[in-house]
Amino acid sequence: MKRVALITGGRRGIGYGVAQALAEAGVNLVINDIAPEAEVRGSIEQLAGEGVDVLYSRADISSSADRDRLLSEAFTKFDTIHILVNNAGVAPEERMDILSATERSFERVMRINLQGPYFLTQSIANHMIRQKGNSSEEFFCIVNIASSNSQAASIDRGEYCISKAGVSMASKLWAARLGEYDIPVYEIRPGIIKTDMTSGVTQKYDRMIEEGLLLQPRWGLPGDVGRVVRSLARGEFVYSTGQVFYIDGGQLIQRL
Repeated sequence: MKRVALITGGRRGIGYGVAQALAEAGVNLVINDIAPEAEVRGSIEQLAGEGVDVLYSRADISSSADRDRLLSEAFTKFDTIHILVNNAGVAPEERMDILSATERSFERVMRINLQGPYFLTQSIANHMIRQKGNSSEEFFCIVNIASSNSQAASIDRGEYCISKAGVSMASKLWAARLGEYDIPVYEIRPGIIKTDMTSGVTQKYDRMIEEGLLLQPRWGLPGDVGRVVRSLARGEFVYSTGQVFYIDGGQLIQRL
């Protein structure tokens, strides 16, 4: 029986890179995003072309009702979810200095980037625990996509940095809580990845990379993240719960 992964924010960018890597490994997929299904049909068909079953579920993970519907659709299609990839996230609609940023922006980013994944993890973790009781040998895991901004401060998008720092702590908390059930929880901290989210600051990062920001002087790609998630999902790091995997080209290594 093929394993099943739920990927939030999976229609493009890092989420789609993860989906591609898992599909190539023969993992059935639940792809969650907020776009109408008609807009993602081509991408879903491309994933299904790898010989896996793919369900697209349109849901806003910041909404408890939408999360419930997402899970209902997923468990109607598949009996279980073996891999949860909490990838969905947003940047502020407008980058603003923290001296003038708005509560509205802060609340929006926190609901989507932190609160939604936290309670989605709660629901799926309880499901995984029940499944472990039925089959203790079955492998389940949770992967949280955080950011180099969990550590690196960007004063023009403070709400994003704080939300990703929260994801980092949530990863530790879930790893500590689920350890007794042998369900590992991993955190991935991507650096500068070429996606729609970073398209508006391409020139800025091109310049910074050219000036030596990264040890490996190139943009990261969604596939760079996807390959790491595939390794985690395969169970190649079963004794590494709570660990952080940096996909950042050496961005955060301190240098003199």
